[in-house]
Amino acid sequence: MSEIRLAAETRTEFGKGGARRTRRAGKVPAVIYGHGADPRHVALVAHDLAHALRKGGANALLTLDVEGGEQLVIPKSVQRHPIKGYFEHVDLLAVRRGEKVTVDVSISVTGEVVPGGLVNQENTSISVEADATNIPTGFEVSIEGLEIGSQITAGNITLPSGTTLITDAESLVLAISEAPTAEQLDAEVAEAAEELGIVEDAPDSESEGDKSGDADKPAEDSAQ
Repeated sequence: MSEIRLAAETRTEFGKGGARRTRRAGKVPAVIYGHGADPRHVALVAHDLAHALRKGGANALLTLDVEGGEQLVIPKSVQRHPIKGYFEHVDLLAVRRGEKVTVDVSISVTGEVVPGGLVNQENTSISVEADATNIPTGFEVSIEGLEIGSQITAGNITLPSGTTLITDAESLVLAISEAPTAEQLDAEVAEAAEELGIVEDAPDSESEGDKSGDADKPAEDSAQ
C-alpha cells in the first residue's frame, strides 16, 4: 500500500458551529487519536481527502503534514452527510511503521453464478490484522464453477503474507442457493401482502360491464 500525503492544519474551533465553519471553508473536521496521546483536532482539505480515499480505499495510509511535522494515520471512521454526501467528520488512527493494526477489509465477488443459482452474500468484509503500512485494499472471492449448495467462509479467503484473520474462520461469507421459481416468488409476494393486510381488488369483468350497460339501455320501440 502506497502512502498518500495530505496537508493538515490544527483546529482551534470546536463544537457544531466550528465544524460548520470548517466545512464552509472546504475542509473536513478530523480528530487524530491513538498510542495513548491526547486527541489532536485537525482540518483536512475536503477535495484532497476524497481523492485519497478513492485512490487508497477505506483503509488508506495517510501521511499528514501538520505543524511542521509528519503523522502517519489510517481512517477509522468516516462520516458523510446521508443525502448530500459531503464529509462531515473523520476519525483518524495514529500508526507507526512496523505496527500491527486490526481493520475491516471489503470483499468483492467475481465470476458468474451457476445457472439456476443465487448468490447470498452474508458478509461484505472481514476483519484482519496487518502491518499498518501493508494493509490489503480488498479481497476477491470467485464464485466461478461453484455448484448450488456451495459455501465460502472467512477461512476460505486467501490472505497475503503477514496478514492474520481476526474474523471467526467459520463465519459465512456467501452461499450459492437455488434461485426461486416464478411461482415461489408470487407466493412470497402474496404472503407478504397478506401479512400487511393488503387486499387486491379483482377487476370487473368485461361481461359484467356489458351486462350493466345493456340493462341501462332503453328498449327499442318494436314498431319502428
